[in-house]
Amino acid sequence: MSRSAQDRAGWLPRSSAARPFYAGVDLGGTNIKAGLVDDLGRTLAFHTEPTHVARGPEDAAMRMGRAVHTLAREAGIEMNDVACVGLGSPGPLDIPAGRIVKAGNLRGWDDFALRDRVAAHCGRPVAFANDANAAAYGEFWIGSGRDAPSLVLLTLGTGVGGGIIIGDTNVEGAHSHGSECGHMIVDTSDTARMCPCGQRGHLEAYASATSLVKRARERLAEGASGSLARAVAEGADLTPILLGAHVEAGDGLATDVLMEAAHWLGIGIVTLMHVIDPALVLIGGAMTFGGESSPVGRAFLERIRTTVHAHTFPVLAEKTIIRYASLGGDAGYIGAAGLARLAHRAAVT
Repeated sequence: MSRSAQDRAGWLPRSSAARPFYAGVDLGGTNIKAGLVDDLGRTLAFHTEPTHVARGPEDAAMRMGRAVHTLAREAGIEMNDVACVGLGSPGPLDIPAGRIVKAGNLRGWDDFALRDRVAAHCGRPVAFANDANAAAYGEFWIGSGRDAPSLVLLTLGTGVGGGIIIGDTNVEGAHSHGSECGHMIVDTSDTARMCPCGQRGHLEAYASATSLVKRARERLAEGASGSLARAVAEGADLTPILLGAHVEAGDGLATDVLMEAAHWLGIGIVTLMHVIDPALVLIGGAMTFGGESSPVGRAFLERIRTTVHAHTFPVLAEKTIIRYASLGGDAGYIGAAGLARLAHRAAVT
């Protein structure tokens, strides 16, 4: 499915765009999102389609390359006008080699040269990055962090993703594992919760949508009562959205589970602040409970801030800004395009 700039408020007609142009592709386990942006990060065209994981990585690489052609056609430009393509992918990755090492939720895609195959199909150079890092760069470039010299983005969803940007540098690390914030250790006890990666005590085991639902189910099995318990007993699907609704209704179990996750996020953020000292920490992803516009989102963020203030140095507590990200699902493709812009600029200087 493709949409031109005129189909969505705020998208840019080609006549108003600043050259050069960059394409960004955000590869997810469910959907592929691709966008064409100008030199100021403004979107000219957008395309999305299902990932179809079972068809394999080569089929997806072909369709991602084809999506870039689609974007150029819909924006009314030639492919040669696309200076570079950015590609954000789930990891773990070998970024210098352009490979997916272990695909996680892209079953059967291990050890695939994704960057070079997408480049072959679109005919343009491709910059490769971890998907959460790309989203962080999108927020840094034109989102909530556009006025900040550095930031950390935590993306809350099935897992906990992370991205760190310092002075226009995407922190990828020596082994392509930089910014894996969801796998920092927040609990060293012998009974620490198990992360899906197989290690105990990681932030993802305490603050992801998966962990939130798991904790609620444990409490229900222990006999917790209230409106959430009744809803689940009547067949409601236990999701973060359902939990948020019952927090807003005043349910004690739902509130306890949500605030517990916020506490652990605060602990993780304190560690990041002490190591990196970022100007800004952003919370994004699918699990933000309506953000600042929602009483539940505001309560969730306030609990994070309260925990941070209780465990960090006074100057950091006072000066570090913690708030929600603003680009939503567009952060990935915009950030990937922004990283393509950096790669292109480095190549021509």
